[in-house]
Amino acid sequence: MFLGKIICIRPGSLAEELGLVAGDKILEVNGQKLRDIIDLSFSLSEEEVDMLVEHENGEQEMISFDKDYDEELGAEFESAVFDGIRRCANNCYFCFVNMIRPHMRKSLSIKDDDYRMSFLYGNFITMTNMVEADFKRIEQFHLSPLFVSIQAMNPELRAQMLRCRKAAEIAEQLDRLERAGADYHTQVVLCAGLNDGEELERTLQELEARRPHVLSVAIVPVGVTKHRRDPYPLRQFDREGAESVIAQVRARQEKSRRETGNTFIYLGDEFYFLAGREVPPLEEYDDFPQLDNGIGLTRSFLSDWEREKRTQAHSSGKKPYCLDVISGSSVAPVMEKLAAEAMRRRNHLQVRVIAVPNRFFGETVNVSGLLVGRDILWALQEAGGERDGILIPEAALRAGEDIFLDDYSLAELRGAFPHTRIEPVKNGSDYCRALYDWENYHKERCAERDYMWQSNAGYTR
Repeated sequence: MFLGKIICIRPGSLAEELGLVAGDKILEVNGQKLRDIIDLSFSLSEEEVDMLVEHENGEQEMISFDKDYDEELGAEFESAVFDGIRRCANNCYFCFVNMIRPHMRKSLSIKDDDYRMSFLYGNFITMTNMVEADFKRIEQFHLSPLFVSIQAMNPELRAQMLRCRKAAEIAEQLDRLERAGADYHTQVVLCAGLNDGEELERTLQELEARRPHVLSVAIVPVGVTKHRRDPYPLRQFDREGAESVIAQVRARQEKSRRETGNTFIYLGDEFYFLAGREVPPLEEYDDFPQLDNGIGLTRSFLSDWEREKRTQAHSSGKKPYCLDVISGSSVAPVMEKLAAEAMRRRNHLQVRVIAVPNRFFGETVNVSGLLVGRDILWALQEAGGERDGILIPEAALRAGEDIFLDDYSLAELRGAFPHTRIEPVKNGSDYCRALYDWENYHKERCAERDYMWQSNAGYTR
């Protein structure tokens, strides 16, 4: 049986008015069994509703009510999919789930390849586990845009990289997606000597030919942790290789901007860090179509900083204070540059950026979002000294929870430094406020990751 288990009721909502409480499970709406939050939303587009609910004691109740067609229920669920996440059918050379440390919490080992999570959250899918009924549902409910993990348009190479024969059907699957009326963003995980060079050129040409259905292309370098046991010899990019990728892609970006006014193809920040280059200017990222994929994160951070800095220009804080800023090694130079600027403007401020080596995943993993609590603790203890505050990257905390990937909690980290305030920083605005006005800075964490698509009954009209 599919179960939509409620974990939270929003105050003043329709759900509260109906007497629903955390722990209740919604089984059916108007006789329809619910596979996911999408079914629930569309079924609730009706103005007369019969909802079958199972309470925690096992008793079932039919609740009948009238509502406005665009009125939200106001309940949050344990999972956006009630029938279980669709698992990945592949065994990719570069699968990060296969590179995590053994015996980590079970949820980190779930290989999600679910088109519904792609629509709701922007997760990338390969489409190798999709059947005709899935495409029909995408068409029926207008599930667009989706996010598709391409890797290569060469069918043989893609099947090899994903270790799945059905992966060779990528062109046919994209055709079917387009016939269903769906647009999609794409991603290429680039592996040196494998799908770069001429293969990347082929991939970009074929994706460009699929515009306007293809909304954007993100190219990110493969990451490898010290726990990888796959026998295939993946190669990461060095400085020279990163320069080559930047030059190759730059020509196509410039052509796209001349012809359409849109960059269309975007490189992960790591390529620019590896090459020792500045990230591109703001206008080259358009409206940041793949920011959640880390594309343009640094430029967005810098833009937020500049915007916030104008509001902090006349900050009156005069009390001297010293801050430690935790960072992944790749972005540490950016954090140091901004800290130096703040210290020039605020004589009372001292900032030390601590680039934390990732001992948990291996030091080739150098992004802030994959730092773990115990590595941060170790780095702070090694650095020593007095500090009035510690800033940590919010991206290192699990969405909706104050816990790091190694299950070390923010509360434990705070307990290790009981006389020092520790605050998360999400973006450049947060970083600017924290440095310029530490006395008043406090970060309230969001309780839950929002859907990219907000369930809305009016969407059906």
